[in-house]
Amino acid sequence: MTKIEPGKSTLNLEELMLLLPHRYPILLIDRLVEIKPGDSAVGIKNISYSDPVFQGHFPEKPIWPGVFMIEAMAQAAAAFTAYTEELNVDGKIILFMGVEKAKFRRPVVPGDQLRIAVRTVQRRMPVWRFAGVAEVDGKKVAEAEYSAMLADAQ
Repeated sequence: MTKIEPGKSTLNLEELMLLLPHRYPILLIDRLVEIKPGDSAVGIKNISYSDPVFQGHFPEKPIWPGVFMIEAMAQAAAAFTAYTEELNVDGKIILFMGVEKAKFRRPVVPGDQLRIAVRTVQRRMPVWRFAGVAEVDGKKVAEAEYSAMLADAQ
C-alpha cells in the first residue's frame, strides 16, 4: 500500500481508496476532513441525482437510502481509523458487527451535501465502537452507534 503522508487533516478520494476496499458505486464518501487522531473526523458525501440508487429509490421522489447513510458512517470511521492508527489494511476488510440506536430524522435528496461526523467510542483490537451523526445544512438527518472489526479478506 502506498503510504499517505501522516498528520493530514483532510484526505481526498484517491487517498480514501488506499484505505478502503470499496469502489464506485458503493464507495459512499468523497472526502474525510477535520481529522483529529484518536478522536473524530468528518466524512463528506455529495449526493448527486446521477447516483445509480436513484433509478429505483425512488424515481419519482429521489431519497438517499437510510442504510446508505449508515454505510457512509462506517466507511468514514474505517478510513479515519485506518489512517490515524496507521493500520496495515492490505488484504484486510472492516466488517460490521452491530448497529444500535439508528435514527433517521429527515430525507436526504440530490443536491445535498452530507456531513458525517464520526467519533471513536471504544477500542479493543480488533474491535472498535463508533458513534456517527449525519447532517445536511447543519440539520441532523441520521445518527447511529455501531461496532466493526478488522478481519482478513480471505
